[in-house]
Formats: sequence, C-alpha cells, structure tokens
Amino acid sequence: MNITTIVLVPSLWMTALCWEHWVKHYSDKGYCVVARSWPGMEGGIEQLRRDPSSFASLGLTEVVDHYEQIIRELETPPIIIGHGFGGLVTQILLDRGWGAAGVAVAPAPVKGVRRLPLANLKIAFSALGNPFNSHGTTSLTPKQFRYAFANTLTETQSLAAFERYMVPAPNRILLQAALANFTPHAAASVNSLVKANFDLYQESKAETDYKEFPSEAHFTLLRETKIADYVLGWALYRSNGSKLPAVSNHTDGWSVQLSA
Repeated sequence: MNITTIVLVPSLWMTALCWEHWVKHYSDKGYCVVARSWPGMEGGIEQLRRDPSSFASLGLTEVVDHYEQIIRELETPPIIIGHGFGGLVTQILLDRGWGAAGVAVAPAPVKGVRRLPLANLKIAFSALGNPFNSHGTTSLTPKQFRYAFANTLTETQSLAAFERYMVPAPNRILLQAALANFTPHAAASVNSLVKANFDLYQESKAETDYKEFPSEAHFTLLRETKIADYVLGWALYRSNGSKLPAVSNHTDGWSVQLSA
C-alpha cells in the first residue's frame, strides 16, 4: 500500500497548532499532512480563549465524526496519529474501519481502563466539580498546564508553551471520559480494543505495539521529531505488511500505543 497522507488529531486544551513541528517534519519528507482542529475550534488561540462558545458543547462522538468525514474525503487510507484525547479519537476511528494504521500518543483511556493517572484525575475533577456544567468549558492555569503537560520544562519554557497552545476544553468530553466505565454504550468505547490501554488489546486481532519514551512529558512529545520518525516508521512497517517486533520499555516517561 502506497501511503501518502498523514492525519494528525490534537488533544483537549489544544488546537492543530500543537502539531506544527510534526507537520513541517512530515511535509519535508514529502507526505501530505492533514492537521485540523476539532469542530468549532478553527480560530486563533486568543479568539478561542475569549469566546469558546463555538465548541463548548462538543461531545466525543461529534469530534470522531468530524475526523471521519475528513478521512472519507481522502483518496487513500491515511496513517492516523492522535495525542491525548486525540489518541482516543484515533482508536475509535480505527475501530470504525478508517485508516491504514493508527498511533495513539499518550492516549486518554478507553472504556475499560480504570487506572487513571493522578494528573488526569485532578484536571478532570476541575470540570466534574460542577456536574451540571456539561455544556461549559474548563481552562487550565499555567501552573496546571506545567503539572500535567510540561513538567520537564522550566517555568519560563512552560509558560511560553501555555501562551502559544492552550485553549479551553469542553466539559462534556471530560465528563464522557471520566464516566465511561459507568455508562452503557459510552462514547469512549472501542470494540477491538500508556499500558493499561495496550493491555486491553491483547485479546484483539489488531496488531498493537507499545513504546515508552523516558524523560518526556505529555507536551514535549509533540516537539520531538525523533518520536515523529519512530511513529511513522512503525506505521509504514505495519501498513506495508512487514513484521516489526513489539517494543515494551518499562521506564519513566510517556507512552505511545500503536495499532494496525
């Protein structure tokens, strides 16, 4: 299969701008790169901060449908790469049959994963603190961003990243993910099922590998082109029918889950 297109899916609290380093890196290699924000989040960072009403009511299904429609319009199946909640979107898209291969970079948990990191819980509960505000948004403070996304950066570097990339996130999606294990037919369900997420796939027919990158934080993964190269190399091996051995390095750092 001759793969020429890569679709990049951003996470909560970010727009497609977060992929700027990977977009340039892949484009320089000759790939067509599609990096689109979630529906209603096409404006500039400052504009979205001032007025998040265009995406405040977004749910996970609407986000997945948005990227499915983008992929439907492509001539050939792409490699899909998602970060954080974009990794969850990627897994659902693969479950729907879209994409030649998919990579979930530090993905949000699918239904069935009950071991949520403390950082995720602390942020999620900032939205869950008002369960009736499911159609509002939650913003991070610079301190929360550094704690959850950029703890390997200096305070100055983290603040610069916060100012460049951070936007409010829809509470509805936070609620859907947090309550997925208690909701029948939850939007975060994946039928063909980092580490607990990866473990769910062991009974699946999907060819799935797992890789950890030590010394990286949730956000800094998006700055490293060496990780972009690993991700692309794995996806090309899998989609071309070659065999690449599963990798599982148990070290401190963030994980990349890969499925084909």
